[in-house]
Amino acid sequence: MKKIALVTGSSRGIGAACARKFTECGYRVAIHCGNSRAQAEALQAELPESHVFQADLSDPAACENLIKEVKEVMGGIDVLVNNAGMSIDQVITFAKPEDFDRLLSVNVRSVFLLTKLASKLMIRKKSGVILNLSSVVGYQGNAGQSMYAATKSAITGFTKSVAQDLAPFGIRCNCIAPGFIETDMTMALDPKVQESILARIPMKRLGTPQDIANAAAFLASDDAAYITGTSLHVNGGMYPT
Repeated sequence: MKKIALVTGSSRGIGAACARKFTECGYRVAIHCGNSRAQAEALQAELPESHVFQADLSDPAACENLIKEVKEVMGGIDVLVNNAGMSIDQVITFAKPEDFDRLLSVNVRSVFLLTKLASKLMIRKKSGVILNLSSVVGYQGNAGQSMYAATKSAITGFTKSVAQDLAPFGIRCNCIAPGFIETDMTMALDPKVQESILARIPMKRLGTPQDIANAAAFLASDDAAYITGTSLHVNGGMYPT
């Protein structure tokens, strides 16, 4: 029987690349989207045995319903990829508390809730993998991104702790920390900004969503059976570990 992978924020970018990669690896994929239903359904048409689930992850009730619906429709969850997230950039002097609250609800609370709920299903099976998307910004910091960096740092500490909670039940939990990745957002940046970013990357290129998807597939596989509570940095050498 094929395993089931729930990838949040998988209608585009890194999430879509992960959904495609997991399908290639023989998984049935639960494609989660927030607002991009049409993009999610287009991806579903590419991926055999996949299903689309729409939920606003800033809403705790929606997080709970998402896990219930995936279980009811697909039969369970073997791999959870907490990819969905957002950034609101502002220098700290002008940062708004309401923006910080929004980032916490989407980037941190949803990860807490989905991990909590999915782990209950995994505990019953005595197996499972949880992958949380952090960021190089959570380790290095970045001007204008104090709020975003705080949420990504929180994910790292959360993951290390959850890994210890769940290891006795055969469940592994790890972080993937991307560097600067080719997405719609980065490609829309001013060329001078792009040049300044490349100057900070020893490999002199942006990462691709596929780079992150490959890392996710490895950490979910049996090849990573003895890896838990760690972070895999995929950043072209920006943050060597």
